[in-house]
Amino acid sequence: MNFQKTLLAAGILAALYSSGSYAQADTQNHQPAQDEQTQADEDDIEVITVSARGLISYVSATGAKSDTPITETPMSVSVLTEARIEDLGAVTVQDAIGYVAGLYNGPYGVDTRGDWAQIRGVAPVQYLDGLKSLFGYYNNVRVNPYSLGQIEILKGPSSVLYGQGSTGGIINLVSKRPKAETEGQFWAQAGNYSRTQVAGDITGALNDDASLLGRFVGLYRDSDTQTDYVPDNSLLLNPSLTWHASDDTQITLIGNIQRNESGSSTQFFPWQGTLLPNEFGPIDSSTFVSEPGFDAYDTEQNSLTAIIDHRINLDWRVRLASRYSDSNSDYRTMYGWPPVFQDDNRTVSRVSYLALAESQAWTTDFQLHGSLYTGPVEHELVFGVDFQDAYTDNDYAYGANNPLDLYNPVYGEATGLPTEADIVDYPGSTLYQLGLYAQNNMRINDKWLVSAAMRRDRATTNPEGGTATDQYATTGRLGFMYLMDGGVSPYLSYSESFSPVLGTNAFGNPFVPSEGQQWEAGVKFQPQGTEHLLTASIYQITEQNRTTQLSAEQAADPTVVNPNGQVQTGEVEIEGIELEAQLAWDSLDVYASYAYTDAVVSKSNNPTEQGATLVATPDQQASIWATYRPQHWNGFKIGGGARYVGNTMDGSAYLEQDGTVVNDPLETPGYTLFDFMIGYEWANYSLSLDIDNLTDKTVLSSCLARGDCFYGQQRTVMANFRYSF
Repeated sequence: MNFQKTLLAAGILAALYSSGSYAQADTQNHQPAQDEQTQADEDDIEVITVSARGLISYVSATGAKSDTPITETPMSVSVLTEARIEDLGAVTVQDAIGYVAGLYNGPYGVDTRGDWAQIRGVAPVQYLDGLKSLFGYYNNVRVNPYSLGQIEILKGPSSVLYGQGSTGGIINLVSKRPKAETEGQFWAQAGNYSRTQVAGDITGALNDDASLLGRFVGLYRDSDTQTDYVPDNSLLLNPSLTWHASDDTQITLIGNIQRNESGSSTQFFPWQGTLLPNEFGPIDSSTFVSEPGFDAYDTEQNSLTAIIDHRINLDWRVRLASRYSDSNSDYRTMYGWPPVFQDDNRTVSRVSYLALAESQAWTTDFQLHGSLYTGPVEHELVFGVDFQDAYTDNDYAYGANNPLDLYNPVYGEATGLPTEADIVDYPGSTLYQLGLYAQNNMRINDKWLVSAAMRRDRATTNPEGGTATDQYATTGRLGFMYLMDGGVSPYLSYSESFSPVLGTNAFGNPFVPSEGQQWEAGVKFQPQGTEHLLTASIYQITEQNRTTQLSAEQAADPTVVNPNGQVQTGEVEIEGIELEAQLAWDSLDVYASYAYTDAVVSKSNNPTEQGATLVATPDQQASIWATYRPQHWNGFKIGGGARYVGNTMDGSAYLEQDGTVVNDPLETPGYTLFDFMIGYEWANYSLSLDIDNLTDKTVLSSCLARGDCFYGQQRTVMANFRYSF
């Protein structure tokens, strides 16, 4: 990062401090908790963990595997509460995370197959209730945000607590849990693309002494999408039970039964007619490249999560979380490949593909938490062991290629489409991972915080009929934070990550895990006397052991056993700045963010990749959402937001119309989208209208060097009725 950007970051941090100080003097006397362990008799401070309207969470469990104030966590963590998700009108996880600093949601456009994102230029790993939830590809259901009580985003390498993962970070989805007080909600929604949805959520005590609590979340949706002939139907059943077996022991069971019926809304359109001009004009974003009646992405999942908390004494407790999940998918699609037009500049050749995929995963995390004092140092300790046993299998078949005119598509004429009888039974694979970790969060004289953690992992890949391969990794994290008077907490941290790489290199040797290292400095500010929360950070990430082609010298080495193989000499460097502000006054809530990201391939034997910007990574992003609830119009609310996404580079090489390669990067232009919300609440009822992409602007979320582009979300309108009790 150059000197000017460093100065800019310092100036922005100072501005955040100044604006927060002004806010402190201009707001009502709300007092969020600075430390959950603060004694109630110290200045009579009210201890709360969320803002008055539930939009801002001041505590996260993801950064430290224990409930820790965000202002005492020396790394970047963003938390979206259930109220925030509803306020944004989010109907998918991908929608919900669109305003988070440093996170690009939907980098590959509208995709009904999953929720995709880039954090700090790299795809994150998805967790559910602290356990990894996705294994393999295109074999899992898409999680519905209505089943979630919170979404936590941990940015940067995080292997020290969570095992294998990316340098981008993790997204931890937190399920709704049973409550003792009886409450519930009925929700009906209707929208464009023939969307109808009904959902319900009820919770409360199941016996007289409230030792047994229950909750049930259900949802049914029938909907089309902006892509012709692609549905987005879903059935969700999400029961949960909590049993307080004693004053010291609590057991929670969370079930998930989900059935999604959809198709491929992502169409892999050619650059011509999207990013580049075509004589027939732009390709319509609703164009369907596959075949009606054949295309499908139908997924099923059954899972059960058990979470056991037991307090041994006042200082020590154990926690066990374990989940078994069984998922499968029926995936049928046709797509233009290669993604270029034929000579008529309007027809693509479609590949036909059918796959039956499955995944069975058992994940477990056992933790021992303890507190102790050594002189002026208070230690919060976590010792843990986690285990993953995930089997994935993907059996598939390709069929004949068929042409389609994208400007005047005619369906029903495709021949040679694959059937289940054509599917080849490919061997599945099992991934075992065992990790041991320890963490010590130290508080020194109530001013200094030191967080140190270390982890050792073994990851074993065992293909059916093949030879098991072991990979080992040791990762660590060290963070320092100082709790200044006035609610300001500057910090500095170092963290590492690893991710297994399967196979052998060009010399016949097993690959080693890819590794990531991050340095991060920042400040967190929670002004006393307010409900505001502001964070800022500067970071530098290096990812090593990336695979790349052989160099000329390596190719001449007589020990090479596979001249077309790869070696792990590639490297990526990512630098950036992130700012995030959550502000709350009596009538106004504001959620604002800004991110600058510089992500390049710093080492590669491929000359067309060396120095290239990572794909689908905007250079700058900015967003702001504000909700106004005038006190003199009790129950009325109106909100709006703007999301700016900067330019993305599309690699250092691309395909021309005739299929030739041009070694000159093209750029997908940035764009700004506007969102809107209006609603009214009375008694136990509420009505609201949510509009995403208010102006119905057609945008490209990214284009890839291989020649395809992805459309972003068109205008989406949803009317909501809720009854709460």
